[in-house]
Amino acid sequence: MARILLIDDDDGFRQMMKTALLKANHEVVEASDGLQGYDLFLEQPCDLIITDIFMPKKEGIHTILDFKTQFPDVKIIAISGGGVMAKNIDEDNVLQLIHKGMDSSEILELAEDFGADEVVAKPIVLKKFLNLIDDTMADIH
Repeated sequence: MARILLIDDDDGFRQMMKTALLKANHEVVEASDGLQGYDLFLEQPCDLIITDIFMPKKEGIHTILDFKTQFPDVKIIAISGGGVMAKNIDEDNVLQLIHKGMDSSEILELAEDFGADEVVAKPIVLKKFLNLIDDTMADIH
């Protein structure tokens, strides 16, 4: 199966997803934000990245942009239940595109614009999500 980098700042959600992915015979590397995720990917490249959008330190949109710039072939699934974007604006003002008033579907559409291969709104239906992972991985094998 796939080696998956799971990036989400919600410990409970990340643990639940990790458990489901392991039961589906995937290998899982986990990170609590985009900075940690990027560093882990450099150490242990993965087949697929699953990233939340709203996280501290380095949020998902910028994480997607960085991965797609440096590793254009990596597959990314973005997930979001909505929320408030980090307050720090990066040097190239990418985050100025995002504001508190955007709902989950708008955020996920933006994630696709920045390179996410698939997007999923929380709450996640695990069976459908695992099928999406299989379909996404089938595209590269």
